[in-house]
Amino acid sequence: MRASQDQLIRPRRRRRVLAAGLLAVALAFTSACTDGDGKPSSWQGGGESPAPNASAAISEPAADAKDVPASTGITFSTKDAVETAVELKDAAGKAVEGTLAADGKTWLPGGALAYGTSYTATVTATGDDGRPATATSTFTTMAEPGKQIRVSSFLGDNQVVGVGMPLIVKFDRSVPEDYRDDVQRRMTVTSTPAQEGIWHWVSPTEVRYRPKEFWKTGSKVSYRVQAGGLPMGDGWYGRADLSVDIKIGAAVVMTVDNRTKRMTVTRNGSVIKTIPVSLGKKSTPSSSGTMVVIEKLRKTVFDTMEELGPEEGYRTKIDFAQRLTWGGEFIHAAPWSEGQQGSVNVSHGCVNVSMANGDWLFKNTQIGDPITVKGTERKLQNGNGWTDWNMSWDEYVKGSAVPYEPPADPDTSPTPDGAVTPTPTPTA
Repeated sequence: MRASQDQLIRPRRRRRVLAAGLLAVALAFTSACTDGDGKPSSWQGGGESPAPNASAAISEPAADAKDVPASTGITFSTKDAVETAVELKDAAGKAVEGTLAADGKTWLPGGALAYGTSYTATVTATGDDGRPATATSTFTTMAEPGKQIRVSSFLGDNQVVGVGMPLIVKFDRSVPEDYRDDVQRRMTVTSTPAQEGIWHWVSPTEVRYRPKEFWKTGSKVSYRVQAGGLPMGDGWYGRADLSVDIKIGAAVVMTVDNRTKRMTVTRNGSVIKTIPVSLGKKSTPSSSGTMVVIEKLRKTVFDTMEELGPEEGYRTKIDFAQRLTWGGEFIHAAPWSEGQQGSVNVSHGCVNVSMANGDWLFKNTQIGDPITVKGTERKLQNGNGWTDWNMSWDEYVKGSAVPYEPPADPDTSPTPDGAVTPTPTPTA
């Protein structure tokens, strides 16, 4: 069964949906009419009570359905209802928490249901007359599948990252294209403050999320993948749900201009340092485009002997290295080129800085900080690193498996809703 959207909607005027935990209270007050003294009164018209104004129906899961995926939602319809409540209970009567999907017609449980378990869904619709109409469906979830796909996040809980950091979710098996919309509808991002953004599939095994503009400094970002029990094609199912909470740090942004051979560093919009650089020489130019810091290595060794051979290859110790591309472009200290920094390009494609400036940059940057290089002979290839910001917003939206719908009020509403990379070769 497919959910239809990936964010909660705001109910229309005079309509509201009650949380499952409030259903019992709602029913207690709507199951009978009262007279002026607050005492229950019976129908005075004689014969059978008239049917309620409102009506409710459950389309999925169907009544008595078996082998229902543990990721199932409750798809329902109502008519002439001013108040709707959805409740899901297991055979022992324990209620399952959940939320309404953006289409207003699907209720999603807060997590995967238990395998091989019976559940009863109840939808209650109350009309202007105050009388409830109910629909129920009892179904049984499937046995635990043997073929399960693991979902993982590049980032861990409570990690602090730069304003250009994309959210990266990976699957340990390819997700077929016609299942990606189902998966994406179960992927939710909430940020405080709220910011508009979208998921973008960069490969069958990796999907990333970025906001329309850089993350706002100090934002708290939570993302969730409700993959547990979710069908993912060819008899495979998601193994478990995934939830991650991160924080966005200061807005440290680096800009390198090949014309001036200078890097300008800003923090929260103010220039804090200008650094002389040496970029890639003509035969090995640096890439022009917007990248982000992928990893930081205080000390490392660049070894290209196997790739380039003994005549052109090299093995060099490096300090203060910050990876920008999978192809091996870094920001790093290069004491051997300090005499050329600010005037001549002599590197193999990296952004060379002095030892002192390399140390300073290393202490003042973090994973996810963006850097834009301008004016070199080579353009950055998308996919060569975290190049999410090297695409325009319109280009990025095209990578979504779900049609993009801008939020009605991105300033007040939360925003719900990868390439397989080669072994990198460093350059100096």
